[in-house]
Amino acid sequence: MNSFRTPRSHTDRLRNRIADGDIGKVADEALRVMDSSRGAWGGGWERVLDQLRALSAEHRRALLHALADRFPQAGDDTEARCRHLALCTLIAEGLDGAENLTDDPLAAERLKALDDLARRQSFWYAARFEVLARAELAAGRALAAPVVAVVRRAALDAYRPDDLAELARTLTDPVLNVGEAWAEQALSDATTPEWHALLAHAATATASKPTARWDTQARALLDALGTDRVRETALSWLALVGRPRTLPLERQEWEPDINNAYDPYNATALRGLAWLLSLLPPHTGTVRALGALVETSLKKVAGLGPRNPKAANAGVIALARIDSEAALAELARLATRVTYKNTAKLLDAALEARATALGLSREEIEELAVPAYGLTAVGHAEHRLGEATALLDIHGSRAVLSWRNAAGKPVKTVPAAVKRDHPDELKGLKTAVKDIDRMLSAQSERLDRQFLARRTWSYGTWRERYLDHPLVGTLARRLLWTIDGVPAGYADGELRTLSDDPLPPGTRVELWHPADREPAEIVAWRDWLERHGITQPFKQAHREIYLLTDAERATGTYSNRFAAHILRQHQFHSLAAVRGWRNKLRLCVDDSAPPATRELPQWGLRAEYWIEGEGEEYGVDTTDSGSYLRLRTDQVRFYPIDAPQNSAHCYGGEYSMWLRDGQDPVAPVPLKDIPPLVLSEVLRDVDLFVGVASVGNDPTWQDGGPDGRFREYWTSYGFGELNASAETRRTLLDRLIPRLAIADRCTLEGRFLHVRGDRHTYKIHLGSGNILMTPNDQYLCIVPKSAPTPGTGYLPYEGDRMLAVILSKAMMLAADTKITDPSILSQL
Repeated sequence: MNSFRTPRSHTDRLRNRIADGDIGKVADEALRVMDSSRGAWGGGWERVLDQLRALSAEHRRALLHALADRFPQAGDDTEARCRHLALCTLIAEGLDGAENLTDDPLAAERLKALDDLARRQSFWYAARFEVLARAELAAGRALAAPVVAVVRRAALDAYRPDDLAELARTLTDPVLNVGEAWAEQALSDATTPEWHALLAHAATATASKPTARWDTQARALLDALGTDRVRETALSWLALVGRPRTLPLERQEWEPDINNAYDPYNATALRGLAWLLSLLPPHTGTVRALGALVETSLKKVAGLGPRNPKAANAGVIALARIDSEAALAELARLATRVTYKNTAKLLDAALEARATALGLSREEIEELAVPAYGLTAVGHAEHRLGEATALLDIHGSRAVLSWRNAAGKPVKTVPAAVKRDHPDELKGLKTAVKDIDRMLSAQSERLDRQFLARRTWSYGTWRERYLDHPLVGTLARRLLWTIDGVPAGYADGELRTLSDDPLPPGTRVELWHPADREPAEIVAWRDWLERHGITQPFKQAHREIYLLTDAERATGTYSNRFAAHILRQHQFHSLAAVRGWRNKLRLCVDDSAPPATRELPQWGLRAEYWIEGEGEEYGVDTTDSGSYLRLRTDQVRFYPIDAPQNSAHCYGGEYSMWLRDGQDPVAPVPLKDIPPLVLSEVLRDVDLFVGVASVGNDPTWQDGGPDGRFREYWTSYGFGELNASAETRRTLLDRLIPRLAIADRCTLEGRFLHVRGDRHTYKIHLGSGNILMTPNDQYLCIVPKSAPTPGTGYLPYEGDRMLAVILSKAMMLAADTKITDPSILSQL
């Protein structure tokens, strides 16, 4: 690049070249201006451009051809080529006959540049692509749809100039950007002026929520097309949201995964469509589609985060505007699933507003919002379709659809007559199965968080909302409760005590927790569950109890029990949100952040888990966007819920309390003063974070990760002492192993499950699932499948993935001569 010159020096040099009458030298100096300014034609550089435009028409045409002759100097660099083309276009503007190819010598190159541009997500203003687009329009040629799309996307940039935004506003065709499956389907369907107007109105949804004027215009458009017609068509579009791009974009090195993100221009139209649907009469299909839009829009994209929170928030707002039980149920379900902070706040506000309107508590709204999905008894429904009968049953945490023929005999597949004569009913049943599975998962998570909510129910209300509810009852009947202080479980059609005596109705019901129970009672209830073949939806009778240790009594106000671990940050962040903790991703920047916190309003407390970013090398210890890949953990503390917030630098360092307006610091609450149930549940959450997110669980980290600096930690965690959840796992395996087909090949010794194969004997660590094999405790790396299915028969609870991993590995290694996986065989 030529050395930088001031605008004035360029002006003087150009004046001299023009005075000499040497157009070639004028062209060379103009290119030096362009090169020096990097295409930033503004301010002082505008005076340079004015000099060139002041040339006579004959000289300007000669200058254009001289610049065209020098175009190869731009090389293959796209930005340089486009700056050259932009310079020519700016000089030619206003020149009579410029649209004629004779006077536009680089027209073909300009079209090629715009074609290359069409494969971009956006462009820097310095490239002046919009100048090329204006030239095409001035020449009477319409821009290709992909070019329109990139101009629109670039115009949405916060730092775009006004003339780029003005150009984008003139590009009204097509009404949506091409390149996304849903948008192209919408463009294909919108063949009438009425449909075109509907999409155009959706694309005006630029505010955070609809105005009364926007709604009025929308209703007129809906009335013109018909509400049923709009619903059916728009739902078919939403079903395609999130599909792979039909026109993949060329991702620049610095860009996030743009091909899995939403087109930002189309995202505005998606928001408008969500609002439009909320104005239609309530319909379960609409509710389902809006819920899916929320979840699809919050899926993470590498380098970006959630795909499009704007579209997700629009889905929540639309659901909140629909006055139906199904919409309320979807809001409640999403509230248990969504972890993105702003969308979660919208969900909370929507549920609180509905609760206030009905004069109920938030908890009651969540309970009343659970639909039955057509179930006529707890976990069961029958639907007659012609001569066949469909049976919808809930087994564990899954819904299952089965069939009987006219004679009442079970059949393995859907009867042909049902497919032929009842396609809509069949589709509805299959959809109900999916809806039930999603709701069961959400309700299980909600119930698992009730231990800290201090919820109590009147007996009649509890029976209606829990034990006898067609869907929730399938979970509630697998849990333990206390009725007027008497523990009970549900078996053989009745509530029963530990001695299997029927329990009469009472007045007050609570969820049973093992923290305040004698060990003998806990063991007895475990036996009771096993005797009745009950698999709990999550750990309750087998729930880990975390008692205050001598070390914690010595430290007084903090626990180091889960300090000095290395966790995968993004996995920890997602898991914390699911468990009701607030956390801020640590970025490798000069910033501070509060600890991960869980507020416990029913107890007047706030729990904190102190963490910090781990590492300092950008790109090795961070993502491309700068967020740490790993965290290092520290103390767990408790504070009064209204105490000022602690914070520490993201890089690490001491936490300190942020005080303002003359506030005094607030001391942490001594651990001995924390109620045992609260201490146990909070530490259980933290143990879960470590147990799931620790790099010590990763079998591929045997080399210790980057530069091997985590080797010591990986070894100590992957084969070290068992934590509380692993001890629970060990106790369960002690009962399970005698029932396994490979029982004669398995023994439990200390921290390991020993499995005798034909090639080696293997030691599977009960905490991490890592494996050592004879001789010499050689490490064996087996990466488990995403969802291992060991097929071990009865288990007393669901949700322990590591237990499934360990059992799957044991089954495989006991028959090690049948292993065919080459990556495993090479290690044996």
